[in-house]
Amino acid sequence: MNEQPLVSVIIPNYNYASTIGECVKAAQRQTYPSIEIIVADDASTDDSVEIARGLGVTVLQVPVNSGVSTARNLGAAHAKGEVLFFVDSDVALDPDAVERAVQFLRDDPGLGAICGMYRAEPMFPDSLVKRYRAIQQYVWFNEIDGAIPGLHSALFAMKKATFEEIGEFNDRLRWTEEQDYGFRLNARYEVKAVPTIRGRHDHDGTMRVMLKKVFNRTRLGAPNWLRLNKLPGGAGAGHRALGSGFVLAGVLALGSAVLLGPWALLAAAALTGISILLDKRTYAYAFRNHGVVFGLQFTVIHLLVTLTSAVAAGIGILQGLLFPSMTRRLYRVEKTA
Repeated sequence: MNEQPLVSVIIPNYNYASTIGECVKAAQRQTYPSIEIIVADDASTDDSVEIARGLGVTVLQVPVNSGVSTARNLGAAHAKGEVLFFVDSDVALDPDAVERAVQFLRDDPGLGAICGMYRAEPMFPDSLVKRYRAIQQYVWFNEIDGAIPGLHSALFAMKKATFEEIGEFNDRLRWTEEQDYGFRLNARYEVKAVPTIRGRHDHDGTMRVMLKKVFNRTRLGAPNWLRLNKLPGGAGAGHRALGSGFVLAGVLALGSAVLLGPWALLAAAALTGISILLDKRTYAYAFRNHGVVFGLQFTVIHLLVTLTSAVAAGIGILQGLLFPSMTRRLYRVEKTA
């Protein structure tokens, strides 16, 4: 690598007019001086393209909406930089994010990619669900400092030469494209995640959207983590996977209350309590930093997310065990609903 390589900041976008301005401005405020900014738009129908152009950055457009992988690939194909820094259009980078990423890649020539993490505060804290999701992912991501088996595609940097070697993102995938790319990258290189490269993310603002995303990503990802015989960490850490099973067992026990009476209610409470203890750091952060009222609200949402993950993982694992060839085929060509 050159001492101060040109970095191409690639921002895939689809209808993120509400956040693209903050994302681009954050990229423009970087302390690293040698940057080009490319917004790769996936046929947006809102004002995001006009906002990006108004900020003076390069805007490329996909003719027909094709998914985030197509947008990322388009940006990479036109990038002039020796380093590619991919950041989603709903993430505002810290001012030193690019500088720190370049330093990691320079210090470790064999590194495949360096991934950053979200801050505990969302870009726009205008809903309870956004505040919940920001804290949840902050606590989970900050447990990971070093080598990871996957990729955090919302916020990562890699050498362009490495990207060309590994190949493009699989544009047939809509929910698991980062898992697929992470598996391919890890087969040849080490991928690291560090808490010093950060950004503020505008998380999903409604329960429906968030739970749908959790369900689909977990269901489609579970068979692949089972096949690799490893967990990705964070939500997929061993104690949290076990905790999600206890929540599911608690719900099943609650459903049997008609037959078993108070004993079923006691069992449901005990199983749920064990789940909370297994993920106590996440709950404790919410209570400690935001008070009892928010902590109780956080607890209810987190239990719903944990239950959704358990159901989705169970379905995904069953699909992987009973229909392995079908699962692999669906994984290769799955489309967003």
